[in-house]
Amino acid sequence: MLRWGQIRVLQPGVLYRGDRIRYRGGSYTVLGMSGTLVRLAEEFRRGVDLAVHVADLQADVDFEIVGRRGRPALPSSGLMDGLPTHLVEQARWWERHVVEVIYGLPPDAPPGAVPRPDYDPLRRSLTQREKAKAAELAGAGHRVTASRVKRQRQRYEAGGLRSLVDRRSTKPVSGTGRADPRVIDAMRAAIAETTDSSSRTAGHVLWRTEQILQESHGVGVVAMPPRTTAYRLFGKLADKHTTGSARTRRSLAGRPAGTFGELEVDAPGEVVQVDTTPLDVLVLLEDGVVGRVELTGMIDVATRTVTAAVLSPTTKAVDASVLLARTVTPEPMRPGWIEALQMARSVLPHRRLLDID
Repeated sequence: MLRWGQIRVLQPGVLYRGDRIRYRGGSYTVLGMSGTLVRLAEEFRRGVDLAVHVADLQADVDFEIVGRRGRPALPSSGLMDGLPTHLVEQARWWERHVVEVIYGLPPDAPPGAVPRPDYDPLRRSLTQREKAKAAELAGAGHRVTASRVKRQRQRYEAGGLRSLVDRRSTKPVSGTGRADPRVIDAMRAAIAETTDSSSRTAGHVLWRTEQILQESHGVGVVAMPPRTTAYRLFGKLADKHTTGSARTRRSLAGRPAGTFGELEVDAPGEVVQVDTTPLDVLVLLEDGVVGRVELTGMIDVATRTVTAAVLSPTTKAVDASVLLARTVTPEPMRPGWIEALQMARSVLPHRRLLDID
């Protein structure tokens, strides 16, 4: 059992009160800390104390920990980054009590402080100090036992402050509880098989899950959970369409994986979209038959204008070629455009309309 004053090498990156360090070519002993300042005493010159910032201390090229002789005084930075504030405060609260159990004094004890009788390492064993700390915390209203103090002390000695964080609060929450991951994977595979098949019942999915487990891992290697638990797991993994409408299930499975986005267009012609829609009107086709036609249009996204459009009974690849040709060739540039504008070529009764005007 380590006693007060013995050399104890703990995790790197942590400075302890009583450590011997090398700084700017000299040897110093760590006396304590106040905020971001570390108090140092030069070993060969009594009465010479220094107050050095942590950043300056770590930036010095000569900085080196020569020996460890004390209890924690300066925890390494960055260990608790990203954790919630309440978890950090709880871990530091435990650190104060655990350090007192191990070394006899809490981390914030002033220089020259004497351990309390119940925590003096020279008079009390480690087990006695753990029981004393449990009794102290229980008297203060905390539900703490000696075994809990022992576990916290062992964690701190093994991993430092970070190990005192409540693991239940940092563990990711799973919607499937404590179910075997192999059972979860098998049930998801069974549910996926129902996408393109006819609708099945939940009992069929559980039966198929057991079959997949036997095919993948062998008979009896992975046991299915109890029936009630299996149905509960099925309810978490499946949706309402798994045993519902097959058409809806297939339609949802055919959706794209990502969400639809929007392109940012800066200039005309940068992005052009082509779409075809049936017109719900009856027209007289070229062969004299009455039928419906489809409108295929090309739209410029930047200007929101229709650059070209084609009407045809059934849209074909040649219609897309016509759209492209009409889009890149404006009407005034097409052959016969000027002649087409002449009233003599119009099918309208222009002479009668002029007389009326």
